Amino acid sequence: MNLRIAAIRSGTDPVRKLTTGSFQRWLEAPLTCPKCDATYNLAVDWDQSSDRWFPETSRPLITLLKKAIFMGHTTNHRVTHFETEGVIVESVTPPIPEPKQ
Repeated sequence: MNLRIAAIRSGTDPVRKLTTGSFQRWLEAPLTCPKCDATYNLAVDWDQSSDRWFPETSRPLITLLKKAIFMGHTTNHRVTHFETEGVIVESVTPPIPEPKQ
């Protein structure tokens, strides 16, 4: 089972469906940008988060999300939804609306 964690900026909605599981668990400790007051809440599949090895397996992914949030400070935290699985952090952005003609 691949662990997937999403970081959603506080006050915004997820851009897409979070996980394939039916229930999400919001982790208690949010991530904050060290340079400003931007806060990101972490969501993970309920079954994955209740695994006894979750604290050890989630640590590297949370570190990657912290780095992505820190790097997002230079763009004023325009990206409000990050997801990570393995060694990849994906910035999820809303689709650009097509101009009306």
